[in-house]
Amino acid sequence: MTSANELTASQARKALDQGQISARELLAACLARISARETIVGAWCHLADDLALAVAKRQDERGGTGGASSGLPLSGLPVGVKDIIDTADMPTTYGSAAYAGHRPTGDAACVALVRAAGGLVLGKTVSTEFAYFQPGKTANPHNPAHSPGGSSSGSAAAVADCMVPFAFGTQTGGSVVRPAAFCGVVGYKASYGALPLYGVKALSHDLDTLGLFCREVADIHLMRAALVGAPANGPFDAVAPDHAPKVGLCRTPEWKQADQDSQAAVLATAKSLEAAGAEVVEIELAPPFADLVERQKLVMAQNAARDLAFEYAQHRDRMSSHIIALIEQGRAVDFTAYQDALAAAAEGRRLLDDVFAEVDVLLCPSAPGEAPRGLAATGDPVFNRMWTLLGNPCVNLPGHKGRNGLPVGVQAVGALGQDEVLLSHCRWMERRIV
Repeated sequence: MTSANELTASQARKALDQGQISARELLAACLARISARETIVGAWCHLADDLALAVAKRQDERGGTGGASSGLPLSGLPVGVKDIIDTADMPTTYGSAAYAGHRPTGDAACVALVRAAGGLVLGKTVSTEFAYFQPGKTANPHNPAHSPGGSSSGSAAAVADCMVPFAFGTQTGGSVVRPAAFCGVVGYKASYGALPLYGVKALSHDLDTLGLFCREVADIHLMRAALVGAPANGPFDAVAPDHAPKVGLCRTPEWKQADQDSQAAVLATAKSLEAAGAEVVEIELAPPFADLVERQKLVMAQNAARDLAFEYAQHRDRMSSHIIALIEQGRAVDFTAYQDALAAAAEGRRLLDDVFAEVDVLLCPSAPGEAPRGLAATGDPVFNRMWTLLGNPCVNLPGHKGRNGLPVGVQAVGALGQDEVLLSHCRWMERRIV
């Protein structure tokens, strides 16, 4: 029998609405899982279980007039919040010793909207320092000797280990799609600017994007209903859910950096989608795309030197060598080179308009392969940097395993601003990945 904490958010929503479980029962199952596994996985840096239980109790007592079956999209659903996202009632440390014990004065917009939609904010999940490369304590739940990825380490691991059905992440390089791939869950990075970032600690104002971890694509619609007012049951008017998309197999200029497991996952997915009725065509990106990974690195460094200027000036002695090196690299970036990088991104977006006039969705690697062994690093975001610079919506679709039995994902990329369309295609594709 499936335990309540193993339900996807969509399954839990249905069970709550039908009275099969209560909000307190769902939360208790999640907390029991955390109690059993947290010492191994290390996904959380703060739990607000008493606060969440109090909200769940009130929801259950109100029943259909504001309770877990009230019609609010997230009522009764526990949510984890990455520790670079402000919460008024619990610490937010941005993964840094410089902010130990820090308590913001208010909630980030996404947290406030989750609460308004009935979600139970269960706690803060581990983030790398300022959402860059210095790892926290989190291990991969499939094998604790391996990285969970970063920077949204705790969020990906918590969802993968069935500690919580939903968790927020952010992506500046590859901080949603890569850990989702390593942990074997659905990871959604929205189009740049599509989801509210107020109250999220900035690393790169040109790149930072809110994202989400869950265990099936349909779950994303519940969160988008809370954050932007999109339909909670999915974009059925945009694309018929049984419509087979035209898929562009996009090896990207970085294809050779994908190992055999990652390449095989992409090619096997393309083959299975084609067998299921999708038209699959090879897409070769134009030569200017070959420079965009390096352009993303330059933009991120230039931004970080500005967005973390206060921390660099006042708290440098409590910051890791990773983030200091990034800031100092950014301080040395010539402003003309920065402008050139932004212009190259704008040209890439223009070229992609022509690509998406021919295909519905692009299929490419999510990561170079399985999660790397060891917890001292979080893996290479090489297959995510370009899409983050361009701003496109991206989804990691799990379903494959590599030579060590660890998850390997594939990345679906949609047209900029067409998140609902991408999610419809991903709903079709996730059921056909073999």
